[in-house]
Amino acid sequence: MDWREITTLEEWNDMLARSSEREQVILKHSTTCPVSANALQEYENYLKGSPNQAADYTLVKVIESRPVSNRIAEDLNVKHESPQVIVIKDKAKYWTASHWAVTKAHITAVLD
Repeated sequence: MDWREITTLEEWNDMLARSSEREQVILKHSTTCPVSANALQEYENYLKGSPNQAADYTLVKVIESRPVSNRIAEDLNVKHESPQVIVIKDKAKYWTASHWAVTKAHITAVLD
């Protein structure tokens, strides 16, 4: 399974609305941070295994798409961190982890 990248506020609003129908999983990723590179690897390792098919998987690059990253933090009332994985259900944060806690094991425990 693959993730898709969102870069616009319209895409974010659509994703947030879809969270009423399907879980949404988003990774906020910094392209300049080695810890974030590790988190991206963990996210991709989860998706290469047997990911939860009832969820959609998304990536936001926090530097390149700063307005989207900031809006996510505002809309979900979640402190911005990077890297950060957020599971969204019914237009609200269900679970979040950041930095070295973004692991395949943690994602698996929450989603599967």
